[in-house]
Amino acid sequence: MSKNILCVLRARRAATLCVLILLFAWSASAQSKPQGPPTQAQPSPTPEAKSTPAASPTPEVKPTPTLEHRFFRNVLHDQGAIWTSPFHAGRGDAKWLAPLGLSAAVLFSTDRHTGGEMIEGGDNSTRLRISRDISRGGSLYATGGIAAVFYLFGRGEHDARARETGLLGAEALVDSAIVVQVLKTASRRQRPPTDHASGEFFSGGSSFPSGHAISAWALATVVAKEYGRHRPLVQVGVYGLATAVSISRFTGRNHFLSDVLVGSALGYGIGRYVYRRNHDTSLDASGGAKKTSGARSKLLPLVAPRFSRAERTYGLALAWDF
Repeated sequence: MSKNILCVLRARRAATLCVLILLFAWSASAQSKPQGPPTQAQPSPTPEAKSTPAASPTPEVKPTPTLEHRFFRNVLHDQGAIWTSPFHAGRGDAKWLAPLGLSAAVLFSTDRHTGGEMIEGGDNSTRLRISRDISRGGSLYATGGIAAVFYLFGRGEHDARARETGLLGAEALVDSAIVVQVLKTASRRQRPPTDHASGEFFSGGSSFPSGHAISAWALATVVAKEYGRHRPLVQVGVYGLATAVSISRFTGRNHFLSDVLVGSALGYGIGRYVYRRNHDTSLDASGGAKKTSGARSKLLPLVAPRFSRAERTYGLALAWDF
């Protein structure tokens, strides 16, 4: 019976490997294909045609799609780049992949001990309450709300950098939510309070990786890249808050240390990728003071005073344009 099970597992692994090889070969061949049909040779013009040159039409300049219009298209592109990134890793990536992999391996091997120590420490109500309050900052409600505030402020005040921060932060959060959900479904790791912090994988859990950590670090990275380029205190502040959220998931007995590390690393990587791919470099040239169009924002109402001497009423009228 055990031999049959072993054979089935090996067959599944071989089938999975074959599928991955085929997908890789298909993607490589698709990239090598020409983008369009070859151009046909044009006949040489006659002397009469040369004597009467035709006026060249003025090319139509198409407006560049805004980040709002490209949002969902960017998310689809991000997902393709994220899941195929192992095939594009170069030698330069080893300088951070090697330490990260080594650290994750060490934490995986000690998760049972560290998680057990936290469980055996008892129900410290103060520690659990503080950890729970801090970890709320990494929820999708909190991080999504922060991204929305940046975007609405940028639209209302015509602040291009704040608007971009909100959009890129939201994009990074959507990417992070998709990635973490796929990994949780695939790993199904038990959380620390289950089975004396055994941390077993493929056991119906949802511990690996930490969703709060990946969300906090994805948004923090975008904010740090936008506003902390020449302000080290901004980087220290936002990364410090993300670190506090990540640690609180361990001290609150919600995750193992390895869950937190992998979630934080993924969040940082996703936020960095989204920023580098979509950032408007003209904002750096203008010192971050670039404003959007001077037209009144649709998010802000038109305010007009209203006064009627006959009805003895006065007040304000608010009107929105849609």
